[in-house]
Amino acid sequence: MTQIEIGRLLRSGTTGFTAGCRVNQLEAPAFGALLRAPLGEGCQVYGLIHDIHIDDDGLVRQLVTAENVSDEVLRDNRERRIVPVEMSVLSLGYEQDGVIFHLLPPRPPLSLDLIYLCDESDLVRFTSGGKFGYFRHILQAKDIPVGEVLAAHIQQAGQAHAENGDEWKQQASQELITLLRDDYPTLMSVLSALGEVI
Repeated sequence: MTQIEIGRLLRSGTTGFTAGCRVNQLEAPAFGALLRAPLGEGCQVYGLIHDIHIDDDGLVRQLVTAENVSDEVLRDNRERRIVPVEMSVLSLGYEQDGVIFHLLPPRPPLSLDLIYLCDESDLVRFTSGGKFGYFRHILQAKDIPVGEVLAAHIQQAGQAHAENGDEWKQQASQELITLLRDDYPTLMSVLSALGEVI
């Protein structure tokens, strides 16, 4: 298990949380990436990034309207910026004493807890722990781009399942078709996005 620290928790709930990081840490997390937040006592929460956004501040508002902003000023604003990059994360499950559950966690992480990017072995362990039970959390989520999140996740997880990536992707796709068989509009949206990565 590689420890790739990407930020700290800003706010949380049982169904999801928001993590913040500095602009210069932004290269590690990506849309659709799986994160983990250790809760202590052998427990950690897993979640999927469904939105990354950078709020503005007074200085940025001034720089946007200024003419001929130097590269030095831009670099300074990006590297020393106080306003964090915020990542909205949907909770997908948790691990307790080495066992993966695709259920909502018993409690959310606490403010300022460290958040880690899952490496390929973590991603394979989580996605293999059960029969795609965590898909229901994604499909039931409100106000997220479900098709895009699933496509990004399946692409990343398929790469982590390198030796049987195509088989894992096909199994994941079949499970989504089964879960969405009675929701034609969502099914078409998801299949359209998946068509880009499969």
